[in-house]
Amino acid sequence: MRKLNIVLFEPEIAANVGAIMRTCALINAKLHLIEPFGFIFDKRNFTRTSANNFEGCEFQRYDDLNSFFDSIKPLNCYFLTRYGKKPLSDFNFKNIDNDVYLFFGKESTGLPLSLLKDNKSFCFRFPMVPTGRSLNIANCVGIASYEVLRQWDYLDLSFEEVEKGSDYLDR
Repeated sequence: MRKLNIVLFEPEIAANVGAIMRTCALINAKLHLIEPFGFIFDKRNFTRTSANNFEGCEFQRYDDLNSFFDSIKPLNCYFLTRYGKKPLSDFNFKNIDNDVYLFFGKESTGLPLSLLKDNKSFCFRFPMVPTGRSLNIANCVGIASYEVLRQWDYLDLSFEEVEKGSDYLDR
């Protein structure tokens, strides 16, 4: 069965990682974290921003980009960069039956230039005003994830409120 995978290359801000963990937990995506980090990797750094979804997030850590590629050997990789030539919505995920990997770079400098150059046809950007540099990485993960999930008909995600009941607004 296919799965959405989020890859963070050398994240620098713990709060962003916490927010991304929350998103991954709630959409059933696996998070891949490539070191070094710009913070101490400690549950206490993620508790608030992950809204206590730290345990619910399936994640794996890697020493560096090479160890990630050596252990995963992923197919279907897509790379967020402000240098991308098309939006993610231009890619067709509907016919992909195996895992998809969305790559996001460190907050200050993005993904390595060599990785982007080697994968130019799989680079994407989010359209924005011409003078804009970038969106927050946690927002980018949410936007990109939901585009893939939309094309996959949201896999097995719930369309109903289960805690208060699907008829909550009607009561």
